[in-house]
This record gives sequence, structure tokens and C-alpha cells, in this order.
Amino acid sequence: MTTIVEVKGLSKHYGKVKAVDNVSFKLEEGKIYGLLGRNGAGKTTIMHMLTAQLFRTSGEMKVFGEEPYENEKVLKQICFIKESQKYPETFRVKDVLNVSPLFFPNWDKELAQSLVEDFRLPLKRRMKKLSRGMLSAVGIVVGLASRAPLTIFDEPYLGLDAVARNLFYDRLLADYGEHPRTIILSTHLIDEVSQLLEHVLVIDAGKLLLDEEAETLRGSASNVVGSAAKVDAFLAGKKVIHRSPFGGLMSATVLGQLSKQERLLAAEQGLEIGPVSLQQMIVHMTGSNGNNEEAAQ
Repeated sequence: MTTIVEVKGLSKHYGKVKAVDNVSFKLEEGKIYGLLGRNGAGKTTIMHMLTAQLFRTSGEMKVFGEEPYENEKVLKQICFIKESQKYPETFRVKDVLNVSPLFFPNWDKELAQSLVEDFRLPLKRRMKKLSRGMLSAVGIVVGLASRAPLTIFDEPYLGLDAVARNLFYDRLLADYGEHPRTIILSTHLIDEVSQLLEHVLVIDAGKLLLDEEAETLRGSASNVVGSAAKVDAFLAGKKVIHRSPFGGLMSATVLGQLSKQERLLAAEQGLEIGPVSLQQMIVHMTGSNGNNEEAAQ
């Protein structure tokens, strides 16, 4: 499969602050990626470097096999939709749609018109007069209709209600199915998008914590609840990412598939084993009391 993005040892420092710290990963053609993590983790900084809007401090980066900086050949294949998108003062919704084909060679006018109707956007209204949700909807229209080989959505749904968000997810999947490309979704609504994602990257404090296929992650963590002493004994040698004691009981989240024998042993000990969602897993991994602690051997 063709590699669209490859970064090695990518770092961005602001004085002593390491916004992105020695990150390496690859993005392949025709996949939907989730770039996940807490606010301030470094996700947006990475996206700005990939799209040549920030210079890196160190490391190597290739997008479509080339350096993206001042590279029109590369940049015209990228559509980056970000929450803080700025528009000229006088621009109306229709003006944004009219100029978009100049930037995106694969622009689909019919798809854009269909999406405008779906999101009920007022074409003649100035962008500065739009609500937060309508601004997000315009970004979604541009991102999907661009059909850019690398399309990046940074928190694309701000201000959208549940109905509009589901419309976005449905239209994204439908168009992706007909016109595969590489899509990055950066979001904190992990549970909502988890079924869309094919690969997950988790960033925390500028470092890459997780780089894994979504299918592998599903069901790869379990929650164990019971007597604190029995939970501790059961967790010996396992990778624990969260512990929550309450009285003489404990709830703990453990990474890794539990075997049938381990589940039977847990039942014999009176322990309850429950599933952990992708969002819960990532919250525990990046939370203040997560930190990928290893259980005592």
C-alpha cells in the first residue's frame, strides 16, 4: 500500500516547551485515521506541520514522497479543515464554494450543492454572520467536496447538534466508499467516531502513545472489578492503565486480550470483567492517573 505521509523523529519546540517530541509514524493511502488525544497534546501542531503551516524544529517529514514546504504539487493534494478557519471579511457561503475549485483540483460541485442542502446552509449569508455550527458545516462541505487525496478534519463538528454530526459521519463514509482517500479525523468525541476509524494514533504531551489498527484495539482492554486484594492478585504481570479504589473494592483497566482461562479464573475469584470502549481506553492512557503503569510482577 502506498505511503502518503511519513514522519521520523518529528519535533516542534517553543523554547523549553516540547509541543511535539520525537514523533514517528506513517499514513497509508485509502484509510481513515483518528488522531486522538487531550487538548494541548500536540495534535494540531502536527497537522500544521504536515500542511506546511509550521516549520518543524527537527526530524524528517515527507508528504506524497516530498517535502511539503512551498511545494505546490504536494499542497494542492491536501485539504485541511480546522476549527479556527478564517475567511475574507466580505465572503459569503457561496463565495467560499466558488473559490474552492481553484484550490482543489478534484472539487465536486454536485456533492458540494447536495451537502449545502443537507446542512441547510444560507448561501448568501456572510461567513462572519454564521453560527458556530454553520461555520463547521461549511468546513465539512469543503472538506468532503474537495475530494483531496489527503483530507484533514480538526474538530470538524464544533457547534453541530447530534443530528448534524451523524449526517457528517454518514456522508463521509458514503463518499469515502465511492472515492477512497486518506482522511485524518482529530476529535475528542472518540466514541462517536470510533466505528469510522481504521487506524488510531494517540498523542499525549507531544509524544506518540499509540499507533495501532482500530480493529486490533477493539476489545483489547478490559475492566476488572472486585475485592482490591483479589484484583491486585489477578492483575499481577498485566499492563494496567487505570486503577480506581473505593472502600475495599477496586476497579482497574488492563490492556491486552484476556484468555478464556483468565476469564474463568476471574469468575472463580468473584471478579467482574467488563468491556472498555476506545474512548475510555484513551482517557485512561492519557489521564493523570493512567500513565501506562505496569502492574507489580
